[in-house]
Amino acid sequence: MIGGIGGFAWFFIIIIPIYYIVITSLRPQAGFYAGNQLVPPSNATLDQYVLVLKSDFLLYLANSVIVTVVSVVVTVFISIMAAYTIVRSRTRFVRSSFSLFLLGLAIPLPATIIPLFYMLTKAGLYDTLFALILPSIGFAIPLTVLILANFIRDVPNELFESMRVDGARNWRMLYSLVIPLSRPAIVTVSVYNALNVWNAFLFPLILTQSPDKRVLPLSLWTFQGQFTVNVPAVLAAVVLSTLPIFVLYIFGRRQLVSGMTAGFNK
Repeated sequence: MIGGIGGFAWFFIIIIPIYYIVITSLRPQAGFYAGNQLVPPSNATLDQYVLVLKSDFLLYLANSVIVTVVSVVVTVFISIMAAYTIVRSRTRFVRSSFSLFLLGLAIPLPATIIPLFYMLTKAGLYDTLFALILPSIGFAIPLTVLILANFIRDVPNELFESMRVDGARNWRMLYSLVIPLSRPAIVTVSVYNALNVWNAFLFPLILTQSPDKRVLPLSLWTFQGQFTVNVPAVLAAVVLSTLPIFVLYIFGRRQLVSGMTAGFNK
């Protein structure tokens, strides 16, 4: 009973700000401050969305998609191979290297900004999308390897041995056995990493400066300055920026929950 009441209370705490953002983005700027802000507008309009889309929003969206997709794909590709090697290798060096990935979880992101800025500038990558992709991959790999390694340990050893008897090598076992059985964990880390990269603000703020290299979180900050009085336009930009990641969650939510529960059962 108490848990149900608490669940409904938390639901309303979450849904009211979302409701306010959506209905406000549909209001016209004229007369915005008049009337009750929580009542749906009688003269709803999509003019604010049209205004945002005409303000290079699609360019910022494309940059965010490129950075997020490349970062997640490379992170998962490297991490699944590293996790498989750590779990299946018999050498002490490889198995002890797992500690290095755990050490990466202890490094705070803000503490690396100055070294990253220096290295990327010297490499000629400052103010490029690679300046956002490379650090995103580096910070995502440790946790991704941890989750995937814990999940791969749950795969019965008999399956590996039966494939080895049939002549399968490591690449074949990785492709035909580990990846299909680890799909929930792969979806979990993909969605989690995509959220982190998509919502990142510090890296784009420090490592880029050109308008054509902006991603959505930084562009929202720009919209807030551009539409200081036009609150509906700012919130329309917020709604548009959340739609892609919301769609990703809708399609991957079942395997996301499955991977989160199975990946930490040790």
